[in-house]
Amino acid sequence: MSDTTQDNKHGSDGETRRDFLYLTAAAFGAVGAGSVAWPFIDQMNPAADTMALATTEVDLSPIQKGQAITVMWRGKPVFIRHRTESEIEEARSVDVAALRDKQTDEDRTQKAEWLVMVGICTHLGCVPTGQKSADVKGDYNGWFCPCHGSHYDSSGRIRKGPAPKNMSVPDYTFLNDTTIRIG
Repeated sequence: MSDTTQDNKHGSDGETRRDFLYLTAAAFGAVGAGSVAWPFIDQMNPAADTMALATTEVDLSPIQKGQAITVMWRGKPVFIRHRTESEIEEARSVDVAALRDKQTDEDRTQKAEWLVMVGICTHLGCVPTGQKSADVKGDYNGWFCPCHGSHYDSSGRIRKGPAPKNMSVPDYTFLNDTTIRIG
C-alpha cells in the first residue's frame, strides 16, 4: 500500500471518528437540554383542580317541565331549562333570517326539551335574568340582561339590544336520559 492510500484511509477514519464524537455529544446535549426544559414545559399544564372543573355532570331528573336550574361550570353559570311544548314550538317558529346571529333552535339543542347554554350576556358579560319564574324574561319569553337591555328568546338567541351574539352553548353530551356531562 502506498503512503497516500494509507493517509486517505486514516484521514477518512479520523473524519468518521470525529463525526461520531460530534453526533454523540450533540445527542447527549439534546437529552440534557430536554431533561432541564421538561419541568418548565410541564408546569404550564393545567393544575389538577382546574382539570376537575373541566367537566360537570348534572342529574336532570328533578327538573320539571317549565323549570330551569343554574349550575357552575369552569366558573361560569350554565342555564339548563326543561322546556315546555309551547316554548319549543315558539323557539322553532322564529324566522332565522330575521335574527342577528342566525341559528336555528335545532342547532342549539340536542334534545328539543332540554336547552343548555352558558348564562352570560354576550355584550359585556352580565348574567341575564329569566331563570326563575319571578325573573323578568324580556320581550321574547327568554332572558333579559338588565345591564344594557339585551333580550334573548326561549332558545337563548339575541333578539333585541346591544348583544352581538346568541348566548353560547357549551359542549355537552347525554350520558343517559336523565344525566348530562358538560365539557
